[in-house]
Amino acid sequence: MRVGILTGGGDCPGLNAVLRGFVLRHVQNGGETVGFLRGWRGVLDGLARPLGPSDVAELLNVGGTVLGTSRTNPLKTEGGLDAVRATWKSQRLDALVAIGGDDTLGVATKLGESGLDVVGVPKTIDNDLSGTDYTFGFDTAINICAEAIDRLHTTARSHGRTFVVEVMGRQAGWIGAYAGLAGGAHVTLLPEFPIDLAAVCDVVKRRKAGAGYSIIVVSEGAALDESGEITVSAEKDAFGHARLGGIAERLAARIEKETGVEVRSTVLGHIQRGGPPSAYDRVLATRFGVRAADLVHEKKFGVMVALRGTEIVTVPLAEATGTLKQVPRSFYDMVAGVSG
Repeated sequence: MRVGILTGGGDCPGLNAVLRGFVLRHVQNGGETVGFLRGWRGVLDGLARPLGPSDVAELLNVGGTVLGTSRTNPLKTEGGLDAVRATWKSQRLDALVAIGGDDTLGVATKLGESGLDVVGVPKTIDNDLSGTDYTFGFDTAINICAEAIDRLHTTARSHGRTFVVEVMGRQAGWIGAYAGLAGGAHVTLLPEFPIDLAAVCDVVKRRKAGAGYSIIVVSEGAALDESGEITVSAEKDAFGHARLGGIAERLAARIEKETGVEVRSTVLGHIQRGGPPSAYDRVLATRFGVRAADLVHEKKFGVMVALRGTEIVTVPLAEATGTLKQVPRSFYDMVAGVSG
């Protein structure tokens, strides 16, 4: 079988490990792989390259994606579906494997419904895809965040300051929840739950009188007031997302005004998704890639590989992309209960 593969959306530690696992297994199954460059943009424009064992053999610990990526949405591009079909025909594809988050796999879902044979692989550091317990990239991201918070503890303690640390997470606060818990944050603020500024200030004042410092973790999509999430620009990408940013700086200013305590903000930004994947993510990504290759070989399409417990399973693409997986109140209450 001749199968296309792409990586879409934001880059993520473990993407190359998926490519490696897929290609090596697909070759064992007697197949041929074509890698599309820059995500769905490559499919629209017919930008592709062959992927063989020698192309992927050394990619296990390499961050980013050797295929490149983009936030192109072929379904919002005039003539997009026809262009996808034309590329499918010119590349003589039997199937396509899409590696991505909710947006990328949402496109794959629609293509599958239109009659094309597709398999999805869940990728997002946000861990917000339904149908899978964990996505690869998440473990790496929270380890990076936890290390950064560890370092901020020492400087905050030394100077008697409060630090507000902004982490990624648009509508789901999994990174914030895990990073706050692992990093020993004193307050953790997520998009799923309203910010109680008075309660946050109470923690800051109490800790200033005691330990002398505080660490506050806030997800980029958290809302400080009724105006909602804070954006850098009103311009939206092809999937309707505005660029988020600024919650840490604005929250820091409000806390300092209310408490008189010196507050600094730190934005971890893209370091959360850059660099080599953790050992856990290398293993998970490889398992996903291998299973995707087997699904193609078995001609089982319209599904996404997923992790349930310790097992790699499959779920319908429509189920995987239908609902955002957010942090439940019970988990958040547990995080809050061991903070402060």
